[in-house]
Amino acid sequence: MKERIHQIFDESAQVNIAFSRENADKIEAVVQLIVQAFREGKKVLLFGNGGSATDASHIAAEFVNRFLMERPPLPAIALNTDVAVLTSISNDYDYAEVFAKQLSALGQEGDIVIAISTSGNSPNVIKAVDVAKKNGMRTVGFTGGNGGKLAQVAEQVFTVPTKHTPRIQEVHNTLGHTICQLVDEELFGRPAPRP
Repeated sequence: MKERIHQIFDESAQVNIAFSRENADKIEAVVQLIVQAFREGKKVLLFGNGGSATDASHIAAEFVNRFLMERPPLPAIALNTDVAVLTSISNDYDYAEVFAKQLSALGQEGDIVIAISTSGNSPNVIKAVDVAKKNGMRTVGFTGGNGGKLAQVAEQVFTVPTKHTPRIQEVHNTLGHTICQLVDEELFGRPAPRP
């Protein structure tokens, strides 16, 4: 079993390293996009289903609370957290509308939308990205495999080159942390080194 444990951790590390090498320029571009949006008083809106919903909530919490340094809260909202809104939209309309309707209500031109779908084919995620684009929001997709439909509709797309969902989610988690840290450093400077 120990060998299997090492194999799983090694595989995860290798996928993360390969992803960072392939996407460093794009990560930098998205960090600058988010920094500009925050400087202009805009916000980040995030969403996904299942594990991707948790990733969206996690990134929003890092922006609103803090990441590695003490700094003012930054405006970010995970659209998958309000049970009453999610269930009322699903009940009265369709689950494919749960994020699109919220973006119509809460999103503004210039806001950043981070849409997360490991397959890239979640209908509610795709529909929301379409709404975001029509309303002048900037769109970023986190996905995996071949990127699915999300790779075709989002402005900036991060595709983890595997179909293995746990590895995709692990890279998305590292990507979220990397973006949060670099946004903080761009806005507030690097924190003092830890003792």
